Amino acid sequence: MSHANLGPKPPFRADQVGSLLRPEPVKDARRRFFAGEIDQDTLTAVENDAIRQIVAKQKDIGLAAVTDGELRRSWWHFDFLEHLEGVQGYEPEQGGIQFHNVTTRPRAIRVVGKLGFPKDHPMLAHFRFLREIAGEHVPKMTIPSPSMLHFRGEVADGAYPDEDELFHDLALTYQAAIGAFYEAGCRYLQLDDTAWAYLCSDEQKQQMMAKGRDPKRLEAKYAETINKALEGKPADMTITMHICRGNFRSTWISSGGYEPVAETLFQKLNIDGFFLEYDTERAGGFEPLRFVNRKSLTIVLGLITSKHGALEDKDEVKRRIEEATRYVPLEQLCLSPQCGFASTEEGNLLTEDEQWAKLRHVVEIAHEVWN
Repeated sequence: MSHANLGPKPPFRADQVGSLLRPEPVKDARRRFFAGEIDQDTLTAVENDAIRQIVAKQKDIGLAAVTDGELRRSWWHFDFLEHLEGVQGYEPEQGGIQFHNVTTRPRAIRVVGKLGFPKDHPMLAHFRFLREIAGEHVPKMTIPSPSMLHFRGEVADGAYPDEDELFHDLALTYQAAIGAFYEAGCRYLQLDDTAWAYLCSDEQKQQMMAKGRDPKRLEAKYAETINKALEGKPADMTITMHICRGNFRSTWISSGGYEPVAETLFQKLNIDGFFLEYDTERAGGFEPLRFVNRKSLTIVLGLITSKHGALEDKDEVKRRIEEATRYVPLEQLCLSPQCGFASTEEGNLLTEDEQWAKLRHVVEIAHEVWN
């Protein structure tokens, strides 16, 4: 299927968030690697083969942008963040991240020294490999938003006594990261961010305040840090943001419409496009999109769920796209699944065949709506 009419540049009319279910050979190789049975080169060879196959599949389905499915990662965020200078990954003694009725395995990060972006960050090599095999398709890279280091990380005693200095260095670290990915050939970069969805949830905001965090200050500091990180972004590079409500084993964390943060997101962040989760009523209605007031901003409607395999009714999806046009012109809208299929290596509760059917569904609906 041709992808030529899915839009001239990203985000595309039919797009995807990024992560894909880990194929069994990758799962098996990772188990064997961490058990000490195979070396890094053997694991990488297995991952490379699997990534070639999933990239070919994405092209075959008709997607214009291809990802590596995050197949080399255990987590969507920690794997990137713990390779920054001044950041340390570790396993806490108890407790993972609490989702609805399920908890992740323990993993955490802490800031232990001055932040920086290393020239040998492993994900630069990951992107270069994707770019090599993308061909005429656009290679899309996904990394956690700068907010996630502060939101999900701890700061060791003495590392950053002044929190404003932490945010300043975090922004400069991401400026360097964006520059390094651009130099590696990346023209489509996505920042994944769960903090904004927490700021939409009264329940989550109460939990933040109980821990001594001020939601309004966080909103302001995260916006300021993201914009500082984007300063100097090359004109031919598209940077989008995915606002995630939690995605682990087909469960979720936060509920609440985008209204509390819509003005900040859509009018104050210098982002080129937003991937918004709209697959359930938990995300609220399209009314917050009334704050979209610049023609250069693209809104990607996540109307196809990645949490289960049943295909959405095409007419219902088209009706919801039409409903969104009350607030944003059709030419500024795109379609995607609401999230990735495997934000962690465990993956959501659907099959690989169902995953590919979902992505094909996105492409087919996009062709019918925007042609």
